[in-house]
Amino acid sequence: MIIGLDHVVVLTSDIAAASAAYETLFARSPSWRYSGGGADRTLFTLDNTTLELVAPQGDDDAAQRVRSALATQGEGLASLCFRTSDIAKTHRRLDRLTLKPEPVAEVESRDDISGATLSWKRTRAATDATRGVRMFFLEREQERPLSVRTTTASITAMDHVVVSTADPERAAALYGARLGLDLALDRSHQDWGQLMFFRCGDLIVEVTHRPGKSETDAPDRLRGICWRVADIDATRARLIAAGVDVSEVRTGRKPGTRVMTVRNGTCGVLTLLVQPSQGKPD
Repeated sequence: MIIGLDHVVVLTSDIAAASAAYETLFARSPSWRYSGGGADRTLFTLDNTTLELVAPQGDDDAAQRVRSALATQGEGLASLCFRTSDIAKTHRRLDRLTLKPEPVAEVESRDDISGATLSWKRTRAATDATRGVRMFFLEREQERPLSVRTTTASITAMDHVVVSTADPERAAALYGARLGLDLALDRSHQDWGQLMFFRCGDLIVEVTHRPGKSETDAPDRLRGICWRVADIDATRARLIAAGVDVSEVRTGRKPGTRVMTVRNGTCGVLTLLVQPSQGKPD
């Protein structure tokens, strides 16, 4: 049913400032900009997925819904959109799984940069059925243009997106049995709780659980993103020169990896950068 993570949505109150911040973080230019449905949108398409920045635009009902979401949750990760090769079959499966999908809608956008158009079909599962995480499912035939690198030491791709849960058994049933993602790892540790890695194309949906932090009926939450880099030392030097607050580089939990935390310039998204064990300078 799912062939990859098409994109993640980040809500922001200032599209210009957010776009500039992510252009600095990624060292890549926006690949697509458009307005419609009560929002201004800027997309950054990396090697395996897209980050979509969304800010309210206008005063219609759709714009007010975006403003309401910002007032409720603040800036940050707002939803996941999975890619599928057949939206009709996906819709039928979501319905059988009691995820209460909306009717399939056909959507088109025109890029403000190039004037090109893209079209796709999408549906959305009911948020109460996906444990509080907003999930969309999308079919498109055309590939988005990649974000052009503006300098060296750029971000290459997403490594994983993090979902926190108070009920790991129900989360495992949702992402594994119902959505059909492959459970690649299920590990517990007394210091950091339980981690479950679900493969989703060329990245991981990481579900985390820390015992005693919340009631089991609390909703799941989108927590953060880890991005891949080829040379973490060069990336750190570039970000520091650009005025971005980053941590020291440290050894990652996965053997052979090196990681660092980005402390600002992410629109409230908890952000980690990782150099894989075979990373090489770009």
